[in-house]
Amino acid sequence: MGNAHYPDKATGMPAKRLRAGVALALAAALAGCGGGSAVRPAPVPGRVALPATWPAVAPQDPAAANAVLMRALSLVGTPYRFGGNTPESGFDCSGLVAYVYRDMLDRALPRTTAELARLGPPVGPTGIAAGDLVVFGPAGSVNHVGIYVGEGRFVHAPSSGGTVRLDRVDGPYWREHFQGGRRLLQ
Repeated sequence: MGNAHYPDKATGMPAKRLRAGVALALAAALAGCGGGSAVRPAPVPGRVALPATWPAVAPQDPAAANAVLMRALSLVGTPYRFGGNTPESGFDCSGLVAYVYRDMLDRALPRTTAELARLGPPVGPTGIAAGDLVVFGPAGSVNHVGIYVGEGRFVHAPSSGGTVRLDRVDGPYWREHFQGGRRLLQ
């Protein structure tokens, strides 16, 4: 992982600080600090209702889920790039998901968001577990995908000019576009 005092090539952060930040983010995501607000807007017909508190659902394969989460969180800060699918080139949302699963589990996934949104069985918000995919889009379609980390949070590559980041499923934009989850780790 490099010398602890020299910057990581992908993020520019000192390696020791990067490892500590990734470990802290994962611990916070899995340990239950944070949690959702007790008040949610009334559900809109045709949209998925989100829970007031995100239940802790154990992944079916904890080792695989941990590997996926650690790799996804280590990529936070990588630049967004349409069509990107490596840390060196940057990522778009589907490129990030495909890269993480290929890199950590040697699992080839489809390259498009629409194809990813059809993989595995669907999972509702109260059954979503770490390592599951979360899909978003306007009613009736899907245009974004990320990796769920727990406590209502997910890692994704959101848009041009941005970077891979950790956001909340129930954040202002995402809650309005949440379409559900897909279970890949079985």
